[in-house]
Amino acid sequence: MSQDLYELLGVARDADADTIKKAYRKLARQLHPDVNPDEESQERFKQVTAAYEVLSDPQKRASYDRGGDPFGGGFGGQGAGFSFTDIMDAFFGGSGAGAGGGGRGPRPRVRRGQDALIRIEVDLAEAAFGVSRELKVDTAVRCSTCGGEGAAPGSHPVPCETCRGAGEVAHVQRSFLGEIRTLRPCAACRGYGSVIPDPCRECAGDGRVRSRRTLTVKIPAGVDTGTRVQLSEQGEVGPGGGPAGDLYVEIQVAPHPTFSRHGNDLHCTVSVPMTAGALGTTIQMPTLEADLPDAEDAGLETAFELPIPAGTQSGHEVVLRGKGVPGLRGGRGDLIVAIAVETPTRLDPRQEELLRELAAIRGEEQPTGDVRPAHKSVFGRLRDAFTAH
Repeated sequence: MSQDLYELLGVARDADADTIKKAYRKLARQLHPDVNPDEESQERFKQVTAAYEVLSDPQKRASYDRGGDPFGGGFGGQGAGFSFTDIMDAFFGGSGAGAGGGGRGPRPRVRRGQDALIRIEVDLAEAAFGVSRELKVDTAVRCSTCGGEGAAPGSHPVPCETCRGAGEVAHVQRSFLGEIRTLRPCAACRGYGSVIPDPCRECAGDGRVRSRRTLTVKIPAGVDTGTRVQLSEQGEVGPGGGPAGDLYVEIQVAPHPTFSRHGNDLHCTVSVPMTAGALGTTIQMPTLEADLPDAEDAGLETAFELPIPAGTQSGHEVVLRGKGVPGLRGGRGDLIVAIAVETPTRLDPRQEELLRELAAIRGEEQPTGDVRPAHKSVFGRLRDAFTAH
């Protein structure tokens, strides 16, 4: 091979290892025989692969930079073996062992457990002011018999004799590229590098068992439907007795018979008779605190008087500041009360007589109604403005 190896890969002589690897991956994807089966591309693929085998090895690269022969007898000889992992990396973006490098090593037997999720329903007052709940959860816990090791008491995992604890075994094949060396998980130990000759009978070697336990979750004030409360390390214990994942408690707020929630504001509708809307009145309004079981003992306000001014129209809203839902980050929303003035649908003769007398006094015996023009669009108002000028 007479061409400069750096030129073959299209990199500068001071390029770092990552730059060289990226250049090789790019060329390998273009020139691989599965993509370009013509002889010229195959020959070029051999050359860039050989160049990468040299430049990815610090010792061979240093020898080449000093003017030495890094191939030791030419491409394709015994000295030209390289890891097939680099070719796989070029197509699948893996990060396995490079030429002359080591494998991934044994899989850890001890791993973190999965997170768990449960859903609970709470009342609106509980969501607003917070509550503590006891939960019964079924999760994997560390096996108490073997302490999570997976081996029967008095025994321990031993190194795998097949892979000698590496978790991988090498397979070597000869091809037109030279020696192709691949690493595969050891079938004897399933890649763990160790075997358990005498598994624990309680957990069957997994290091964990299923168990039901009781937890207390503190739900903070201001939560809403969809809010998740995180309980760290209360989820599933991992394989091999590994650290537990987290437990998430998702909140579902039940509908309330009086109040509806919009963000941190509460809304409700109060119906009053026509006479109360005309003359004005005062009504007793419950607060959301009234739903709390210990509200009176705690001295909380459970009701208040809401004045309805004389002449109140149906649809009028009264905004009561600070009587809504506390926010998760502080503050408190408002209570918005909508007034619905009810018109009587059934009148006895005396009530009808009095209403007709009132209508006569007010000159409303034959009302024509207040007919107002419909609201115009922005473009309509602009057109009228230009027309007026």
